[in-house]
Amino acid sequence: MKMKFATRVACLLVVGHVLSSAGRTNADEGMWLFNDLPRDYLKRTYDFEATPQWAEHLMRASVRFNSGGSASFVSSRGLVLTNHHVGADTISKLSTSERNYYRDGFYAATLDEELAAPDLELNQLVSIEDVTDRVNQAVRADMPASEALAARRAAMAQIEAASLAETGLRSDVVTLYGGAKYHLYRYKKYTDVRLVWAPESDIAFFGGDADNFEYPRYCLDVCLFRVYEDGKPAQIADFLSIAPGPLVDEELVFVSGNPGRTRRIHTSAALKFQRDERMPHVLNLLRRREILFQQYGLEGDEKQRQAQDDLFGIQNSRKAYLGMLQGLQDPAVMAQKEAAEQTLLAKVAADASGGADAWKKIAEVQERRKPMLKQSGGFYSGLYSIAETLVLMAKEDQKPSADRLREYRDSNRESLLQQLFSPAPLYPDLEEAKLADSLSMFVEQRGGDDPLVQQVLAGKSPAARAAELMAGTKLAEIPQRKRLAEGGLAAIEQSEDPLVRLALLMENEQRRLREQEEELAEIERQAYARIADVLFAVQGTSTYPDATFTLRLAFGPVRGYEERGRQIAAWTTLGGAFERDEAAGSKSPWRLPDSWRENRDRLDLATQFNFVCTADIIGGNSGSPVVNRAGELVGVIFDGNIQSLSADFVYSETQSRAVSVHVAAMREALKKVYHAQRLVDELGQ
Repeated sequence: MKMKFATRVACLLVVGHVLSSAGRTNADEGMWLFNDLPRDYLKRTYDFEATPQWAEHLMRASVRFNSGGSASFVSSRGLVLTNHHVGADTISKLSTSERNYYRDGFYAATLDEELAAPDLELNQLVSIEDVTDRVNQAVRADMPASEALAARRAAMAQIEAASLAETGLRSDVVTLYGGAKYHLYRYKKYTDVRLVWAPESDIAFFGGDADNFEYPRYCLDVCLFRVYEDGKPAQIADFLSIAPGPLVDEELVFVSGNPGRTRRIHTSAALKFQRDERMPHVLNLLRRREILFQQYGLEGDEKQRQAQDDLFGIQNSRKAYLGMLQGLQDPAVMAQKEAAEQTLLAKVAADASGGADAWKKIAEVQERRKPMLKQSGGFYSGLYSIAETLVLMAKEDQKPSADRLREYRDSNRESLLQQLFSPAPLYPDLEEAKLADSLSMFVEQRGGDDPLVQQVLAGKSPAARAAELMAGTKLAEIPQRKRLAEGGLAAIEQSEDPLVRLALLMENEQRRLREQEEELAEIERQAYARIADVLFAVQGTSTYPDATFTLRLAFGPVRGYEERGRQIAAWTTLGGAFERDEAAGSKSPWRLPDSWRENRDRLDLATQFNFVCTADIIGGNSGSPVVNRAGELVGVIFDGNIQSLSADFVYSETQSRAVSVHVAAMREALKKVYHAQRLVDELGQ
């Protein structure tokens, strides 16, 4: 369930099908705000009281990865537990041709051996504040969308800047309920993060792409990092202790994580755009890139290592999009959405304030988005992205902070520079292959006679142009990036680096497309805010907003399900992993690592390994801690089954399940397979 949110935002269900804590029709649906938990429902349904102290402790014990994903503190000395696939970006960056930590695993036997991540930022949520009135006061009802966007953006920037100056904490204003509310999230930020332990990829991703989004599973999809402050392990007050026993059927569990994006507030017109236009377009792009990385990896073991993390991410996204698309292509699903929407529209038909007009505006936005799908203002390459960032940063720095694009505001500068000056390796051959393919697609979309295409290619083929650009750039050198960044606009305009020149050439087109999309997003934001107001008036305000890659609480019982007439048990065991290995003839991707084979007799094979529950999750929840009523850690979310992939748009508890690694399996493996007793002793302490 991998989700890197930098490349790769629960809410009202699809329009007209919104929940309230007083009248829930979909059991344990919801990705709930920590400052607005459904306490009455939990008390009435499960006899559980989510006290403020319980919620605040879990909130502060939860962690967000800036690379996309969730995690938790599991010791007082800064130990952080997440998924192997969430940590894979960093694990791959730390790997070399001689030491492939992604494939072979890693264990730091001492603190001194823990490896510093090159560009990882972890966020701990400290507080949430409603700033809706402060944002809305900046926007007049008669403003055109472009002016409203600028005013709203400036107000949000001023709030963030004031909060950062006052608290020193990362401060993000988050849009909720489609624009009906705005909350200020403050985070303690950790940038000295070190890898402590990771298992081999063969057990972290046991079953490979074939088993992705499937169940039963036997994956040790976990790894451990540590956060440091002033060169020493950070002292953490709120961390999760380890549950002492196994899970039982129907046991209530809670998931605290950062779901990335849901679209449950979308109108039927917006969903049809996703079904008929955007998702097929994205799938074609993913398939293209999957072939690119597969072909690159066929050139040798080292090329395969370089491309492995990108390939895994693309394959994961491809399968996720297929599942979402299949859900939207089900006529019964769309009919249900349209019927619910018509019911709600009938209730607001006589609304003189223009509530019904919101649906029309959203439909118009979708039509305007269609031609934009095949337009691009940039190229797929890490080195090109660096050039693009340098160009835009130099230009945006000419403006007051409040008027800049969001990522270039002063309040975001520290995080931006950490990424820009990352020492993570960039492989020239891989960068060239990615850029060549991206240039080729640019030609396909716009046509070879397009004036901008001809300027970009400069009389060469996409492959030859990519080779020329990569041979001439110096942006792989961090001192060169710093020189250009410190030199500002003058240094950028005078630079002869070919990738910088290309980014300058593309700047106007990039800005044009971004401004067009942001204008459409503002029109949508205002329309969805109006729809949210209608829904609040009809059904009350005790609802959850769409996911925004911010911390949410989900919950539900540990429960199996029925699939194709067969009952699927709620959990698997370590012994089941060996049985699966043997049934597959010990062939990849179902071959256990040698370390597991060698220590089989030492393991308690009855230990619970993976388990499922009904909690409402989505991409971004990967790495989320799963806790019991006592707030003790029982597992780590790492996937959803195939039936859960429609959760982007609609939740169902019948077969949709969240899949987790049981913490007992991790402890058993740490002690008896990886001989990491120091970590076993530290967990929960």
